Amino acid sequence: MSTAAWCKAGRTLAPSGDTRIQLCGQLLVTWSGERCESRLPGRQGRLLFAYLVVHRNGAVTRDALVEALWAMDAPPAADTALAALLSKLRRLLGPDHMVGRTELRLVLPDDTQVDLEVARAAIHSAESASSAGDWPRAWVASQTAMFIARRGFLSGEDAEWVDDCRRDIDALHLRAIEAYGRACLGVGGAENAAAVRAGRDLVRYAPLRESGYRLLIEALDATGNRAEALVAYESLRLRLREDLGISPGAELRDLHARLLQAN
Repeated sequence: MSTAAWCKAGRTLAPSGDTRIQLCGQLLVTWSGERCESRLPGRQGRLLFAYLVVHRNGAVTRDALVEALWAMDAPPAADTALAALLSKLRRLLGPDHMVGRTELRLVLPDDTQVDLEVARAAIHSAESASSAGDWPRAWVASQTAMFIARRGFLSGEDAEWVDDCRRDIDALHLRAIEAYGRACLGVGGAENAAAVRAGRDLVRYAPLRESGYRLLIEALDATGNRAEALVAYESLRLRLREDLGISPGAELRDLHARLLQAN
């Protein structure tokens, strides 16, 4: 029987390959090649499943699960409600994939791909490749991280732990944009224009992030727009002075001096 038929029949899913979970953007669950997120028990069931996926490398207590699902608005019978959700999830996934009673751990098939984990591995690869000057590898890996992270985390959901993950993925997105821009500069040629776009994105998303301005200034200079690069530096200098009463850091001041000397 296919997984789709098992889903319709209300029976336990039987993964045999091609299991993928998307946590960034809308929650999507592909189990053995079939989409099955609609079988999760309602909104709380989706949050429970997502929380267990995020924390699947360790066991979580029932108290932590209650906090994750209801925080300060837990119903009087929260333990009973949680038990019902866990029972439904265990029936759906199978007992081999929901381990423990007092402390629980989600065990996914060995071949499972979780987009959040893919993004984290990709940004690590991109930054390592960038440090080694391996620009083609950094270029590819940074785009993988960037395309996943830009979707945000669990669109439409609201919980404290979701907000924490959302901040983490937003920070990863900024790192990915910066890694991509650096890789574009490293590759050079036509990719310098992409580095300019990446620098502008960083400045827009994080207007006080000096490394974003540094990327933008270097990219503008690489495309022959030194005057624009100097304007970008002046924009940051004024913003920092007016908002924080400080000057750009030493690296940016040195870069600015080199640009002036090159004229």
